[in-house]
Amino acid sequence: MLPEQRVLDFHGRHVFVGLDVAKQSWKVSILVGTDQVHRSFTQPPRPEILAQYLERNFPGATYHCAYEAGFSGFWTYEALTAQGIDCMVVNPADVATTNKERQSKTDRIDAQKLARELANGGLRAIYVPHRSAQEDRSLVRLRASFVRKQTRSKNQIKALLEYYGITPEDIAGSAERHWSRKYIQWLQEAPFYNPSGRAALDALLTELLSLRESIARLTRQIRTLAEQDAYRRRIELLLTVPGVSLLIAMTFLTELVTIDRFDGLDSLASFVGLVPGERSSGDRQIVTGITRRQNKVLRAMLVESAWVAIRHDPALMMAFLRLSSRMPKQCAIVRIARKLLNRMRTVLTTQAPYQMRTV
Repeated sequence: MLPEQRVLDFHGRHVFVGLDVAKQSWKVSILVGTDQVHRSFTQPPRPEILAQYLERNFPGATYHCAYEAGFSGFWTYEALTAQGIDCMVVNPADVATTNKERQSKTDRIDAQKLARELANGGLRAIYVPHRSAQEDRSLVRLRASFVRKQTRSKNQIKALLEYYGITPEDIAGSAERHWSRKYIQWLQEAPFYNPSGRAALDALLTELLSLRESIARLTRQIRTLAEQDAYRRRIELLLTVPGVSLLIAMTFLTELVTIDRFDGLDSLASFVGLVPGERSSGDRQIVTGITRRQNKVLRAMLVESAWVAIRHDPALMMAFLRLSSRMPKQCAIVRIARKLLNRMRTVLTTQAPYQMRTV
């Protein structure tokens, strides 16, 4: 008589998967319930393989998965969600880590840690934008990256000229500062002792001109994007705020995607990085200055915009002067940047243009 075969049935049970994502392979750690360790293993970086393994070993269960945000973006989240797996992406800095795990850090331990914290409810998911929003963000970020490369290229050219003591005697300073067509033409004809020096400068100029062309093309594409229905109205509202240009508005919108994901100004300011850090113990409280946790793109952009805003908004100028009387200007402008952030948030939430105040 053949032995009775039991059919696997995990209906009503929860399976928690910690995933350490790498380019060549994934480290997987699985818990059944909150404390029953199944196993840890390595698999190819393919979501369907993980989904098939879970369905084969835990049919009928509810699957939960977590991995840390990193180089691979959100395609893993999208693919696992499409496979019916409840997936979350987490900030690596938010994952609770024991001292032992800090001393012995491996991909396997990271996967086990994620599975444990996921099962215990100790993880908080970050916001995952829609694929189209991610691609819009990539366009705006790429332009910013090219602008940084352009600055580096200009600095290399200036360093080369200074090294050989070559100066444009017949060109006004403004033409040099703005890298005008006249200044570029002078660079193309600048005298060198032999052809090797000329070739070095020509190579740098070729890179610079290529970057300028790419930046101009990307700027046109961003302007076209800003005219689409998804952005047009919000761009019009943000442009009413002093210090906000089209590129700043597009950067703001593509980084946030939606303002509704934030509960209020404090939550938004924390995301941007315009809040103070703090260390407290008992009755002792130490404010450590502006937090190191930030959205680098937005914080730098808002601080830069704040310098422009105080020249056009009397209310912000008054606040800046009042703050500057009791703290360094670099600290005061950070507080103005937070006020600017509040103005941008307000016009988006109220759907009303910003009204300039004179007092």
